[in-house]
Amino acid sequence: MARTTGSHSDITGPRIREVALDLFARRGFAAVSMRQIASGVGVQAGALYNYTPDKQSLLFGLMREHMEELLAARAAREVPDDPLAELEDFTRFHIAHHLERPDAVFISYMELRNLSPENFGLIETLRRAYEDQLEEILKRGVAVGVFDVPDTKIATLALIAMLTGVSTWYRPAGRLSVQQVETIYWDMVRKAVATA
Repeated sequence: MARTTGSHSDITGPRIREVALDLFARRGFAAVSMRQIASGVGVQAGALYNYTPDKQSLLFGLMREHMEELLAARAAREVPDDPLAELEDFTRFHIAHHLERPDAVFISYMELRNLSPENFGLIETLRRAYEDQLEEILKRGVAVGVFDVPDTKIATLALIAMLTGVSTWYRPAGRLSVQQVETIYWDMVRKAVATA
């Protein structure tokens, strides 16, 4: 069968996701059409539907992929048994991991409102699984007397927001390296929760 104008036999799902990620991050989910995604990939709009049923599925897939990668990367680490050292490891990991993928981070936090209720619930489950890891570190630290945290859930949400916020301002060409940012933020986190 002859190829139609604009079709490519080498089109792949990863390329579609790459273009969608870029467009959603730069223009916002609501402002991007399937036609614009197809144009960015270099195919006719109808070709996209061989890979995704709709734009909502693309957004959900990008968010799920981001959260699953985050959880897998965290699970692959050897973490210290000491709560203070483990909190430092979590802090440094979170910053480094997120700074490597700013578009995925932006979409995962700013486009939640555009998920269907069912998809929102699934992403929230993954987010809670990650947040629970931090809360468990805080609970262990409180139990052994190294952390003074009156409410570990609120502290968890505050720390996650603070650490993720680095993605909004950090620029690789700026005056601080990622490691320097990690160290500065770790000092703030430690002072916020440690007993001494």
